[in-house]
Amino acid sequence: MTIGLHAFIKNFEHNLKLNPFPYQWEGIYFGVKRKRIMLGDEPGLGKTLQSIGIVNIANAYPCLVICPASLKINWQREFEKFTNKKALVLDNSTRTTWPYLLQMGMYQVAIVNYESLRKYFVWDILTQREQSGACSGFAERSQNRSGGNIKTNDTFRLKDVVFCPDIKRFRSVIIDESHRVKDPAAQQTIFTKGITTDKPYIVMLSGTPVVNRPHDLVSQLSIMGRLHEFGGKSKFLSDYGEKDSDLSELSRLLYSKCLIRREKKTVLTDLPDKTRVDLHVDISNREEYDLAENDLRRYLEEYTECTDVEIRRKMRMKALVKFMTLRSLSAKGKVKQAVDFIKTHLANDKPLVVFCSYHDIVDALKKQFPKAVTITGRESLVEKQAAVDSFQGGHSKLAICSIKAAGVGLTLTASSSVAFVEFPWTYADCCQCEDRCHRIGQKENVTCYYMLGEHTIDHKLYRIIHDKKSIANQILGTDDDVPTDQLYFDELVNLFMGYGDK
Repeated sequence: MTIGLHAFIKNFEHNLKLNPFPYQWEGIYFGVKRKRIMLGDEPGLGKTLQSIGIVNIANAYPCLVICPASLKINWQREFEKFTNKKALVLDNSTRTTWPYLLQMGMYQVAIVNYESLRKYFVWDILTQREQSGACSGFAERSQNRSGGNIKTNDTFRLKDVVFCPDIKRFRSVIIDESHRVKDPAAQQTIFTKGITTDKPYIVMLSGTPVVNRPHDLVSQLSIMGRLHEFGGKSKFLSDYGEKDSDLSELSRLLYSKCLIRREKKTVLTDLPDKTRVDLHVDISNREEYDLAENDLRRYLEEYTECTDVEIRRKMRMKALVKFMTLRSLSAKGKVKQAVDFIKTHLANDKPLVVFCSYHDIVDALKKQFPKAVTITGRESLVEKQAAVDSFQGGHSKLAICSIKAAGVGLTLTASSSVAFVEFPWTYADCCQCEDRCHRIGQKENVTCYYMLGEHTIDHKLYRIIHDKKSIANQILGTDDDVPTDQLYFDELVNLFMGYGDK
């Protein structure tokens, strides 16, 4: 492509459902022109939109997205939000049918997490015993191909892997958080390399493509099919693997060939002060949640049919408890995905503030991240201040906060990212929590991530909070003397009784 950026934007801006920021157009232009690239923008600058723009404008479908498990549903929604394409999250129900669904044009994008690459795309892994065996070994391997979940403790190389031939259908591959494939010997790296071989478009996304040393780039460059442009593995390590290596030369080569990276501070004129991102995640306790949801729905049917004022008042109080139970179950079901998201964010070496309501959620996260500071109602004022000082001073990269104890008064501007595993009942309280980071002293755009359990009460409550953001009263207030409290309870009942579309 020889046309310039402005002509490119003029020709292609209507291929997306919204108009990207100027710096995002630069990233899309760079990707369409270079085809196999690494998009290294800081978190919060819209790498997802840019990679989707590249694939869509190049019409490089079918597209495969490889991403952390906590981001699969988000990728699906983003593709369908920004384009007219349909995205399929691979699961057990489509384990054998996904090639047909792509071939028939029912979906144009497939989404898979790193841990499932073997499950969906690998037929077999040839062990040394099998390679030296005769026909019996081949017959045994053939029987495994439909299973796709072969277990072996043997080490293996790329040439030992028998891939499902349907991976040839993909014209593009997006690899989110690509630093996860920095280890050349790791299974996920080997599988990713095999899947991406000979693909016209490869877009690798990472805010920290180099985690510890230049060596981290070897497998990522290999996956992009660009390692030879740096002289191959041996020359790359010889040139850049020593302490006194000229890394400025490596940087120049990367930017000239395949890397584009922007920081928030360089594009602040394009960004709003605050950006909200909704993260849609699966919950791990689906059966338990659905039982509680069905119980609540049956109870609300009784409530709506009751005409006795005193009985309805008592039933209302019990219904409130059931609403809270449902929210609690949704929160607990999001912990696994929250841990995955936090690990992914911290791998970018960026501090993060996480808000929760329940102590159980705080404790579960603290167990996974023992070096995190906590700011909850269980700490004394001295302990809270010590936690704030530790976070602000850079001694800890993660602050786990309760909404009530840390939602007001504190300054946590060491981070420009806020994540909600649970969210407050009012829009005003959401803003108060966000503004622990978005306040005087903050020099960057603040990105606020809201984790919403897929097919849970989260979505309806989140929507009503934002629809009624001008209302300051608590949605679930229990003071019957305040008319708006009763109004909002009734609204919650109505939206939940119409919950069939989820």
